[in-house]
Amino acid sequence: MAVHAHPDDESSKGAATYAYYRSLGADVMVLSCTGGERGSILNDAMAGHAMAERDLAGLRRLEMQAAQHHLGVQHRWLGYEDSGMDDDGGVPANSFAATPLDVSAEPVVRVIREFRPHVLITYDENGGYPHPDHVRCHDVSMEAYRAAADPDRYPDAGAPWQIDKLYFDRIFNLERVDAMFLELSVTEPESPLLEPLGEAREWMKNYPKLATTHVPVGDFLEARDAALRSHASQVSPGSSFFFWPNDLIRQAWPYEDFQLVESKVDTEMPESDLFAGVRDDS
Repeated sequence: MAVHAHPDDESSKGAATYAYYRSLGADVMVLSCTGGERGSILNDAMAGHAMAERDLAGLRRLEMQAAQHHLGVQHRWLGYEDSGMDDDGGVPANSFAATPLDVSAEPVVRVIREFRPHVLITYDENGGYPHPDHVRCHDVSMEAYRAAADPDRYPDAGAPWQIDKLYFDRIFNLERVDAMFLELSVTEPESPLLEPLGEAREWMKNYPKLATTHVPVGDFLEARDAALRSHASQVSPGSSFFFWPNDLIRQAWPYEDFQLVESKVDTEMPESDLFAGVRDDS
């Protein structure tokens, strides 16, 4: 189960992994904490689109439906209101980030106890980047992870369930960018992609190497791209931040990366499987 702040986050942070595990027969649940109502239109091609201008929340629901189709996952909306970027020093009343933690964690506990996942994926304490909803997504996920196993917490939210393994998303990392840069330097030294890759290496140069688990997703990059492009209001199809040639990725770094934060089962590092050590006796 993966908990995300907004629709589109599931496609930029783990989509190929979800498609990979679906191909193996695993059940995958994606939770969207908010509807992304306060997002900005980040694709010039959407200019003048009626829903983008008048009903962004409705548009983002349709986009999420399309992304879900490409990935084959289950999906739930938690129904909280997007908090926005906190540009003026505060978040709106009743938004996700303004909702008390014990309130916003309860529906996540319910889904955990119903779905009974062995693995939970969320963001680190910085939210991956400091959007209030991403930080709150971390807080809510951690609270629900612990509370779901405690029979004294949220007793009306279903029978307790202990998740085996907790991961943070580490998909945007320096090792991946380095590998692509070095591969391209050797195979296509005149490639125009070397410049943006070099820029990415520079601004990521101080990123710590935290990933413990490298999931082989080379065969599922197209599914990931299709899901991400479904979120047309948020992602330009030519974005050099999100999209690199898949053949390059497959050659240089055909993985999506995660950090094992807590485990109730034995496993060895580094991992290539989020379910390493898990025995399905449910």
